[in-house]
Amino acid sequence: MTKSDQRRPSRRGLLAAAGLFAVATLAGGARASAAAPEAVPRTLGPSYRSEIALDTDHAPGTILISSTEKTLDLVLGGGRALRYRIGVGREGFGWTGTARVGAKAEWPFWRPPAEMKVRQPELPDEVPPGPFNPLGARAIYLHDGGRDTLYRIHGTNDPETIGTESSSGCFRMTNTDVIDLYQRVSLGALIVVR
Repeated sequence: MTKSDQRRPSRRGLLAAAGLFAVATLAGGARASAAAPEAVPRTLGPSYRSEIALDTDHAPGTILISSTEKTLDLVLGGGRALRYRIGVGREGFGWTGTARVGAKAEWPFWRPPAEMKVRQPELPDEVPPGPFNPLGARAIYLHDGGRDTLYRIHGTNDPETIGTESSSGCFRMTNTDVIDLYQRVSLGALIVVR
């Protein structure tokens, strides 16, 4: 897999990539995440899923991602696929290649990668599951050669980022759609990003 050159994103972009939260230091030095009450999502977001005709040689269960079209297709077979609208990596963070579904998690913890912590040192070491977690309701972990790529297909608590270039290379879906995809995709499934 290849990755475009990485540029230092703006503070606003980093906050959007990390989710809407602020870090507070509690007694004893513990850290907690919080957000403005109006930022707390009240729904899982809309569904942008549709069934489409798709002529492909890929096997059923394969995930095809088009970063330019901002779509994720789950191949069903018989010339059909489920298409979801997604958010993709912002300029300097997009990539193409292949991966496999290496792991899946419901309501995952989020631990910012070391590279992200360097760019944004104020990020917490981890964010627990819930409305402030930037991975949302489900995470599908992309592996290459059996190793975690640190890229994910995941939900978001900010559905306005769907259809945009706003992540650090991960693929965002509404929580409604990622829950649907999560139950349909198998460990080991091929993911093709173009």
